[in-house]
Amino acid sequence: MAKDLRFIYEAATEEEGSERWRSFRKNGTNATLMSLSPGRRTGGEISTFFKYPPEIRKLIYTTNPIESLHRQIKKVSKNKSSFPNEQALIKLVYLAVEAAAKKWTMRHRDWAMIYSQLMIFFEDRLGKYV
Repeated sequence: MAKDLRFIYEAATEEEGSERWRSFRKNGTNATLMSLSPGRRTGGEISTFFKYPPEIRKLIYTTNPIESLHRQIKKVSKNKSSFPNEQALIKLVYLAVEAAAKKWTMRHRDWAMIYSQLMIFFEDRLGKYV
């Protein structure tokens, strides 16, 4: 499914992306389509995604910090079948977040170009931090 979705979000234009989305919905299995949230089954957000230039679109589809953090927490907790108390679980999650936070200091490739595009679209939000 990820391969099919990647084919959609790597489209050069909104029209091409919409056509790929329709093809995905037409050829997808019920299980595949049901795994999407109800709002995403219609593809309504695709026009929002394509209003941004390719640099910002790549940042959107290649970076998902929440999933990355979830993966880090799951990695350290999967070998534990139970915890003696709630405090033990909180400590484990805290340490996982600390370890993950060390990776968050790296800059994204082509950050200068991405940042300039973000300033064009979100100057009102980013301007106060410059």
